[in-house]
Amino acid sequence: MGRAGIQLLFAGTIFSSAFLLFLVQPLIAKQILPWFGGSAAVWSICMVFFQVVLLAGYAYSDWVTRRLRVRAQAALHVGLLLASLAFLPIVTSARWKPTGAEDPTWWILGLLLGTIGLPYFLLSTTGPLVQSWVARTPWGAQVYRYFSLSNLASLLSLLSYPVLIEPRSALLQQAHGWSWGYGAFVALCSGTTLYVARRWAEAVQLPHASGTAAVAPEKPPRAADYLLWLALPALGSWLLLAVTNHITQNVAAVPFLWVLPLSLYLLTFVLCFESDRWYRRGVFLPLAAVMLLLCAFGLQDDIGANVKTALPIYAAGLFALCMFLHGEMARLRPGARYLTRFYLMLSLGGALGGVTVGLVAPQVLPAYYELGIGLALTALVAAALLRSRRSLLVASMAVAGCSAWFLALQVRNDTADARTLRRNFYGTLVTLDTRRADPADDVRQMYHGSVKHGEQFLAPARRSEPTSYYGRTSGIGRAIAATAAAPRRVGLIGLGAGTLAGYGRAGDVYRVYEINPQVFELADSEFSFLRDSPARIERVLGDARLALERESPQGFDVLAVDAFSGDSVPIHLITAEAMEVYLRHLRPGGIVAFHVTNRFLALAPVVAKIAESKGLHAVLVHDDTADTAWLRDTDWVLVARDAQTLAREPMGAAASAIAPVAGMRPWTDDFNNLLSVLK
Repeated sequence: MGRAGIQLLFAGTIFSSAFLLFLVQPLIAKQILPWFGGSAAVWSICMVFFQVVLLAGYAYSDWVTRRLRVRAQAALHVGLLLASLAFLPIVTSARWKPTGAEDPTWWILGLLLGTIGLPYFLLSTTGPLVQSWVARTPWGAQVYRYFSLSNLASLLSLLSYPVLIEPRSALLQQAHGWSWGYGAFVALCSGTTLYVARRWAEAVQLPHASGTAAVAPEKPPRAADYLLWLALPALGSWLLLAVTNHITQNVAAVPFLWVLPLSLYLLTFVLCFESDRWYRRGVFLPLAAVMLLLCAFGLQDDIGANVKTALPIYAAGLFALCMFLHGEMARLRPGARYLTRFYLMLSLGGALGGVTVGLVAPQVLPAYYELGIGLALTALVAAALLRSRRSLLVASMAVAGCSAWFLALQVRNDTADARTLRRNFYGTLVTLDTRRADPADDVRQMYHGSVKHGEQFLAPARRSEPTSYYGRTSGIGRAIAATAAAPRRVGLIGLGAGTLAGYGRAGDVYRVYEINPQVFELADSEFSFLRDSPARIERVLGDARLALERESPQGFDVLAVDAFSGDSVPIHLITAEAMEVYLRHLRPGGIVAFHVTNRFLALAPVVAKIAESKGLHAVLVHDDTADTAWLRDTDWVLVARDAQTLAREPMGAAASAIAPVAGMRPWTDDFNNLLSVLK
């Protein structure tokens, strides 16, 4: 085999491993979402699992390359690759479906370990392990280009899943397709491993290839090197997640917006490790300093909250800062002897940054302050890195001081207007009072990130008046009014401020399903809809679908599904299987009301298609409230078994047909596609 063929063999092995590694993450997480209620916690637990296994894979690569000869490495690795085929296909077994008595966290971790554990572990080992073998070849000086290649594969995988794979195939097809791809990878990686063991069992002299980045001399890394290997990727990961949180929660609740920062983050790895030509200190140091200050300033100014200015600022800022962090990381890369240790520290740093922002920050910070903290820490690390040049040290410390000042202003602004400011795993909740010219119009509002979740008049005479999305002319207002029989039984999926409880009458029962305990707390302490309602209020804490699947039929006259206004749409609440669950809890003449008001998603045709597939009837009620300051324009889709139910007044006069979308398939737990309904 010629040199070009051997290089292609190495490149193909690394590319396929990175592509499959990124592809399996959304695939396996989507498989188990409906089993565990579809809560955001499922995604978080999956990410923790993937980060830990990735770190374990890097640690394995470091251990085998330092402790075993190449032939022993090959024997061990090929054996594990063949053993991992027993996990195929990666279809979650029904035996892992929870009964409700288990701790979801440990059950999900066990499920992931039993379904994808060994294949994912081996995919994560491939990059550093194969690169350690590349270092033994005559072109070993180019070894770090393969790390750039692996990040390029990850980027392509990230973009291909929502655009090419998810819209064209069901989950089961995706799982089988991935399994066939993994089988091909096992054959390719085994062939590469055995070829290296036969051809390059001993290291060869590493010449510097002309026109490429030179590998550093073989000298032991210092303690300072290890700290920087840890700190630089940790801050890159920190800024990635912090910028993603900021733009998706505080700027615009746009689905798939998280793809932009992750793509930029991976692109900086591709550029910085492809060669030394892309990262130039003279360009990126001043650019990173300017963007860092602009990002920090935006946290306490309107330019950081307006989507037209915030999105370009934080996208460009993340790119510039990650180019600095990853460019400096590339400058510190060691010789081949310490290559796997370098990648181990890089992986550990990335995991620490992710865990700090993803798991620790929601528990210790009252709002999204991790971005401001991350910006200040980045400036301090720059000061440590550039301390040998006094001017750069002073400039870095000045930037850090400015960042800290802007963070202090952000905290002051948040607390000055807010009555309450709370945060947990599900996000940040804020309540505030808005004063208007007429005191009778003063309201108290609740926000989850940038999305309003309800408001209430402060004047005692108007406290029970429906507001925002829930006026009497809205779809849900009309549906409740059309159910004239007493007592009513109403189910609410998503509480908000509790506005719909204001429709309650003596003898009525309103059963509320809410996943976030802090929403219940604020609805009780900051608003009075629940305690003022003459109806009996029943509370169910947890994911609505999971709770409804376990409950006996509730006999609802109206079931309001109000969970689709944010960027993270709970797909499992808007599928054919979910509709079957709702129907089981509905009286024969009952109505399921879906709140589909959304600036970025056209969800009405999705509900209509599901209703059609189940032999149900669906209409759209659009409420134009331009003349009423305290009501919002809304879209509600009302679904019933009988068309006559939807023709009852006051629904019939406002109802309209929903235009079908050509080629749309009914969404199921196995097939759904948000990209197809973006406005």
